[in-house]
Amino acid sequence: MQLLTRKFTTQQYHQMAKTGIFDPQENLELITGEIITMSPVGFRHAFVTNYLTNFFPRNLGEQAIVSTQNPINLGNESEPRPDVVLLRPREDFYATQLPTAADILLLIEVADTSLTYDREIKISLYAQHQVPEVWLINLSQKQLECHTEIQNNTYQKTKIYQPHQSVSCLTFPTLELNLDKLFT
Repeated sequence: MQLLTRKFTTQQYHQMAKTGIFDPQENLELITGEIITMSPVGFRHAFVTNYLTNFFPRNLGEQAIVSTQNPINLGNESEPRPDVVLLRPREDFYATQLPTAADILLLIEVADTSLTYDREIKISLYAQHQVPEVWLINLSQKQLECHTEIQNNTYQKTKIYQPHQSVSCLTFPTLELNLDKLFT
């Protein structure tokens, strides 16, 4: 028996939030029309997110806006909340609209219990919307997966980095992140 699910648009999702259907403390995101309760953030996840939130502004200055666990607009049915996103600089800091895929320089998901979901659902969603580069930080295996080169709405290149290595993103190739710092 196939279960039927009800899909929501971003407009309906916002209306439900506005009318108080969701508890303001709930950590939710809209993924392909489905309202998803996000996994709780553990101390390792919080550490990595905090480290990156400090690392990028310190090293990039005003070359990018660092957005942490804030929503992005990926069409009419998806509004994920990635852990860290480097955005194209804008004077209004995206006060008038959510960033879209065209605004994203680098998107980072930090995963522990959500690893399978992030890898199978969210990485695919980001490729479909042409997010140019996604890093998936796998806390349990202590590695970083770098996804690039989109063809046919799929990342064609995935490179795995280990703790003793450094990684840089396509937009800022001279800025290297030492992974030993993340996986200590």
